[in-house]
Amino acid sequence: MKKPYGLLWILVLLSAALMSLPWLVPHCGALALIAFLPLLTADRVADQNGVRRFWIWHYSTFVLWNAATTFWVANATLGGAVFAILANSLQMSLVFGLFRFSKKRLGGVLPYVFLAAAWIAWERWYLVSAEISWPWLVLGNAFARSIRLAQWYEFTGTLGGSLWVWASNLSLFGLMVAVLEGGFFRWKRGARFCAAMGAILVVALPIAASAHLWHHWQEESEGSVDVVIAQPNFDPYEKFRSVSREEQNSILLGQYRESLASMAADSTWDGLLVAPETFTQDIVLGMVPSSRTWQDFNAFLQGYPKADLLFGAATYEIFERRSSPSILARPYGDGWIQGHNSAFVTDASGREEVFHKSKLVVGTEMTPYPKFFVPIDNWLGKKLGTGSLMGRDIGQDSISTLNVLSGGRKIPFGCAICYESVYPEYCTGYVREGAEFMTIITNDAWWGDTPGYRQHLSYASLRAIELRRDIARCGNTGISAFINQRGEIGSQSSWWQRETLEGTVNLASGQTFFVRNGDIAGRACTLMFLLLLAALLVRLFVRKP
Repeated sequence: MKKPYGLLWILVLLSAALMSLPWLVPHCGALALIAFLPLLTADRVADQNGVRRFWIWHYSTFVLWNAATTFWVANATLGGAVFAILANSLQMSLVFGLFRFSKKRLGGVLPYVFLAAAWIAWERWYLVSAEISWPWLVLGNAFARSIRLAQWYEFTGTLGGSLWVWASNLSLFGLMVAVLEGGFFRWKRGARFCAAMGAILVVALPIAASAHLWHHWQEESEGSVDVVIAQPNFDPYEKFRSVSREEQNSILLGQYRESLASMAADSTWDGLLVAPETFTQDIVLGMVPSSRTWQDFNAFLQGYPKADLLFGAATYEIFERRSSPSILARPYGDGWIQGHNSAFVTDASGREEVFHKSKLVVGTEMTPYPKFFVPIDNWLGKKLGTGSLMGRDIGQDSISTLNVLSGGRKIPFGCAICYESVYPEYCTGYVREGAEFMTIITNDAWWGDTPGYRQHLSYASLRAIELRRDIARCGNTGISAFINQRGEIGSQSSWWQRETLEGTVNLASGQTFFVRNGDIAGRACTLMFLLLLAALLVRLFVRKP
């Protein structure tokens, strides 16, 4: 019998396209609710026609999806992009392969429940525990540019969206198979009604709940803080060669002066000035006042004694001793040096508040599993004469907030540095620590004019919904924006333009269900996966008498 290879490839391409569109085109999130139908159909067709090596088709689906949506990583690192696309696709394919294996041992709908639970358990592992973590394509992120469908994330977080994607796809697939293969029409009328209504409700109820929240949500405001965001627009590939430290400082401070002058703000202006991630690289911890950037900022702030300034810095600690302070430290003269990706807050008094980024980008910022990879990295660097190849930044052990002194009181706020804003449950830590609004500082310029920076911006909308906090987002080259508690992007900058935004963020002290209780959807699915895995292992190793 002729194998339906052509049909399988059509289904693969269709599924990959439906999976990709929510990340590439605004307001297409609903497509994720049917995106797996072609792949599940291909799986069934392959089984019915005895197609072997079906892993080729499902792996191809995931490679196409990953490549179409995250190809832009190649602008920063070609090798990293290839690894991310192939490795992430492989993990997705392993989950799907485990599902196909489970069909041989588990009957009925259990393999499909197993598939959904295993997938979400894997996503949760990526978001919480994995040291090599790339959660960009977590299924719940499909609604980042369709926020009217995701207002209920304040209860479930993003993995609730992943659960909705799988529940919708599997419900519709089951109904479709029943109709096309005739079983639906052999059921009693009540069973047909329940099956059809069940699939409709799985799809429609979250939409209805989100619409209700969207139309009835009232922005919480327990005061406000004025914010000025400066987007200096320095090309990260050129700025350290073509623009001096003094010039960069002068340009940024000139943006603040011009903005404050346009608002007729004088020395009594009381608010927060925000600059992007890694704006400077000249701060040594323990010797902060010796930094030229710090001195320039402090001199500027003397004219605005009520203002606070938040900025990103690549910071360093120097240890003058023989023994290394950690495996990630690098030799430096007769001692050692350790790096951090930091956020600083200062004011006219020279106050120092610092937060070190914890969710670091694998390869460029951090070396995973350092006891294994650091010796390899040292050996390769020595052979190539380039020093170490991977980043070795060190993050702080737990989340802490920063403070803005405004309106006569100290107001805590969270500062997610770049990649940290992709992690939902991690960001709840800022609110649990008392953050009354959020900031995000980032530098997305490494990716060029690609979907990457737009996707990253859209994830900030999901964090605003989950936390119900206003967000002031500052990007080196864009997009900078103010985002309200419904996830709506208000005023925003253009891409690759030097701009300044003025706005106000509302303060809130309440905690959403998601903040208080964490990722219940992810934990429940992980438990379900472990139970079904145990059942599968029992079926596999325990033979019937």
